[in-house]
Amino acid sequence: MVSQKVVIKNPTGLHLRPAGILCKEAIQFKSLITFSFKDTTANAKSVLSVLGACVKSGDEITLCCEGEDEEAALKALVTAIESGLGE
Repeated sequence: MVSQKVVIKNPTGLHLRPAGILCKEAIQFKSLITFSFKDTTANAKSVLSVLGACVKSGDEITLCCEGEDEEAALKALVTAIESGLGE
């Protein structure tokens, strides 16, 4: 298992469009991909789970990837988040 903390940079947080982009990125990998925020753990492959975490701009989440392609998954998701998830 690999994990990394990352700050949500896009100005509106993880609302529907960026949550969809995050999920689309996560679904490409076989690994289990989750993130932790406050007392919540969300499945990064589920838009409803991501939206339910209520992550706002400037919040720090901890991405966790576990599986055969965990390193590549973590790198891709951190890059997507740091680039603003399309916003």
